[in-house]
Amino acid sequence: MASIFTSAQHLLGKHILLGVTGSIAAYKAAELASRLTQEGAQVDVILTPAAERFVAPLTFQSVTGRRAFTDAELWGGEAHVLHVGLGHSADLLVIAPCTANTLASLAHGNADNLLTITALAARCPILLAPAMDVGMFAHPATQENVRLLSERGVHFAGPGEGRMASGLTGKGRMIEPAELLGHIRLVLGKNGKLVGKQVVVTAGGTQEAIDPVRVITNRSSGKQGYALAQAAIDAGAQVTLITAPTALTAPVGARLIEVRTAAEMLEAVLAVSTRRVDALLMAAAVADFRPKKVAVDKLKKRDGIPQVELEAAPDVLETVAGQKSRKKRPRVVVGFAAESRDLIQNASAKLSSKKLDLIVANDIRAPDSGFGVDTNRVTLLYAVPTRFADGREESLPLMSKAEVAEAIIERVAAMLEAK
Repeated sequence: MASIFTSAQHLLGKHILLGVTGSIAAYKAAELASRLTQEGAQVDVILTPAAERFVAPLTFQSVTGRRAFTDAELWGGEAHVLHVGLGHSADLLVIAPCTANTLASLAHGNADNLLTITALAARCPILLAPAMDVGMFAHPATQENVRLLSERGVHFAGPGEGRMASGLTGKGRMIEPAELLGHIRLVLGKNGKLVGKQVVVTAGGTQEAIDPVRVITNRSSGKQGYALAQAAIDAGAQVTLITAPTALTAPVGARLIEVRTAAEMLEAVLAVSTRRVDALLMAAAVADFRPKKVAVDKLKKRDGIPQVELEAAPDVLETVAGQKSRKKRPRVVVGFAAESRDLIQNASAKLSSKKLDLIVANDIRAPDSGFGVDTNRVTLLYAVPTRFADGREESLPLMSKAEVAEAIIERVAAMLEAK
């Protein structure tokens, strides 16, 4: 099954130039090229002479299905226009790994190989993933080059910290392809429909303590909420992800706030709502009930079966959506209804009682759209008719959770535009 962050549309048809330089981390570039290609991007690879000593052009041709370019093309019949054609047609130039030498060449405008010539001709954003030994990256000359390039609008991803080929440990490792893919999506989203918008997403299932060991929780994996955060980032939004405990890694670019209980989630949502929030997407499965008293010590089996008295947990969605102050209430509020029966009836009641703009309803009994899976089948209920629905109800077919997230973000963007 595909990752929940795999996008059906975001990378489809994008022209990515991938520059590979002479670092032992060049093997990671082959995995990156493969992943970009699998997600629908057209990937053209340019290898420096030093890179060819680590990995062959055929490797990239095999995973991309496209020609890989080397300095040999500089002496071909199209040499005088090749770099212009590559640089002008690309949506993004990624250099991964980017050595200290290439970093210096870019900073000072050197054009000594096909890659640096193309970088000078490029009219697209540039993203660099540095890879070099600890002392090389920390050297004042390298740091000055990073500063110069950053001031010119060049984006950086990493480097990370860890053990180097030299045996030293520190900052200088090229980040892993999965994380770099997140940075690529972050840069490509800069011209999306939600640029300049503040979006808050909640995700995961809250936990209410019974004692220091045990909790009351639910089966939410957080996958749909995290996919929503990624889709909003892809659309250019500034995203705050408020998450209960999950096993997931947050999307690159999201501001992460970790909470555990319904009360903590309410506090976090109210805190971010003090500034202007354009959209709140409450995908978290927030507890309806919590123990009235939390045992100080672990409850022991020998003491018999405990009697746990419950009380209502704070209703985060109702509190935030019901705020009378326009300055505190997000412009668009989206709720989620995971139901085991009377799906439309229960979702409609929640839409009305909590004054939502949109509610996303799904039947948790369905094996392909319940908790923990990577697909979802949802029905969207609107407070007012929209161009997406015949009336106020819209049923979506079975989709990946990434596709569902993209559909929801598209509708949120349209609502914000209409307000």
